[in-house]
Amino acid sequence: MRSIWVPLTAALAALTDAATPSTLAELCTNSIAKAALPPSEFIQGITIDSDSVTTDVVTNSSVSSDFYPSATISYCNVTFAYSHDGIDGDQVLLEIWLPAPSDFQNRWLSTGGGGYAINSGDQSLPGGVMYGAASGMTDGGFGGFSNNADTAMLLANGTLNYETLYMFAYKAHRELSLLGKAFTRNIYGLSDSDKLYAYYQGCSEGGREGWSQVQRYGDEWDGAIIGAPAFRWSFQQTQHLYSNVVEKTLNYYPSPCELDKIVNETILACDPMDGKTDGVVARTDLCLLDFNITSIEGQSYACAASRGTPAQNGTVSAQAIQVAQTILNGLHDSDGRRVYFSYQPTAAFDDAETQYNATTGTWELDIDQLGGEYIALLVHKNGTTLDSLDGVTYDTLKDWMIAGMQEYFSTLQTTWPDLTPFHNNGGKVIHYHGDADFSIPTAASIRFWESVRTIMYPNQDYNASADALNDWYRLYTIPGAGHCAPNDAMPNGPFPQTNLAVMIDWVENGVTPTTLNATVLQGEHEGENQQLCAWPLRPLWTNDTMECVYDQRSIDSWHYDLDAVPMPVY
Repeated sequence: MRSIWVPLTAALAALTDAATPSTLAELCTNSIAKAALPPSEFIQGITIDSDSVTTDVVTNSSVSSDFYPSATISYCNVTFAYSHDGIDGDQVLLEIWLPAPSDFQNRWLSTGGGGYAINSGDQSLPGGVMYGAASGMTDGGFGGFSNNADTAMLLANGTLNYETLYMFAYKAHRELSLLGKAFTRNIYGLSDSDKLYAYYQGCSEGGREGWSQVQRYGDEWDGAIIGAPAFRWSFQQTQHLYSNVVEKTLNYYPSPCELDKIVNETILACDPMDGKTDGVVARTDLCLLDFNITSIEGQSYACAASRGTPAQNGTVSAQAIQVAQTILNGLHDSDGRRVYFSYQPTAAFDDAETQYNATTGTWELDIDQLGGEYIALLVHKNGTTLDSLDGVTYDTLKDWMIAGMQEYFSTLQTTWPDLTPFHNNGGKVIHYHGDADFSIPTAASIRFWESVRTIMYPNQDYNASADALNDWYRLYTIPGAGHCAPNDAMPNGPFPQTNLAVMIDWVENGVTPTTLNATVLQGEHEGENQQLCAWPLRPLWTNDTMECVYDQRSIDSWHYDLDAVPMPVY
């Protein structure tokens, strides 16, 4: 995609000659916003609709999130639309929140979504405004900010909407950044010599969206904050069905309470392995190596009735242990070769959740929605739900993973490991992932970091290459955290809530985050500050002091030989 930089429009030039807006009210007008729009030829093949501009002043809005501290902010909400030439009915919406001129700190923030959503609505934008950044999101051209890509992906059975596919995969975010940054420079009157720092923040699908840009465009952002990315798309989405196929293969459908008992007892057993007993498992790697969940067999469990399900009680069965252990072992094909890895011990078995049949009084298969939708929509291309797993085996899952890897390698797979252009442009990455993530295996992030290390530093030994990569791309696992959030099962666990502040300090002041700042956001220790270790170092407590230590046995436990896959899996 070619960008064409041109002089400011005559309208904006006229505005510059007049008094520069000094208040939010002066800035937040349709005339000012229209004048700040880049010209349509700014990006080849794109036409901006100046008549679509809307502006709205919002003052003293209270905001809070796991991803930024609570704050009260005021901003100008600007929206406008553009279209791609030659596509009938095409329209892409952008929404940009602007801080007051006195609060603007020469920063831009792009934000991402989750699931099949390309944005997080109003949840992510405040995280930039509070740090003096113009913050933007896109609807990807899917019909509105609340519309997800899956609603626009299928034109007819067997026919994908490839413009939607490519917009979701990476094009929409590239366009958001280019247009958003140009608009920001214009509306705040930045000169060509003024530096506009550009950042990104997103988790889950938003994490994949972040990598889609870092892997393609070295000049787009100065810093990317990427959480639990849903990359390695065909593997990740099919992985959601693995737990269901395990239950079907073993012909046992445990109740949620029975699986919760296995998780909770695993947490109790593995909690002290990091040297501190605090209700949080910081070393799921040691838990994987040293704890045998068969010890939980026969223990009693009980859960009260809730949400239409009956009270559940009993003792943990051998069948439930076999289901849980098979899930934790990860997908293998019929020849015993490894296809993919699974979640860490202590992660909830959400993919394996069963549904209660009130008629039969039994627990039954409940096909995971994300996995089922991926197969129906992007593999079979004939709908948005998979209503049966009849005939589906471990080999079927392998075939789906490999077929999707081939078909979507250049779009959704998002695991290109050579990040040289981004690095050469001075880019920085903070990548984080919950140790107890129940939706995206923590090992998925470890594998990509290691892939980048081996591809970019092939002639250095492990420690030297790790140090070289950590100079600009740092990965942190979060003790106790679930998927892009704290975990009620381990409420004393910390969560990195100030990542953008840390990234700004790294990019703009050269302060490298040796450890990552995190805060306990719930439970009896709410508000307590903790630090997270950068991979490959692992946390270890001695006499109430946490160290980040090198543990070869621990590191090795994260490395998997995916020998069932005929191509490298980055």
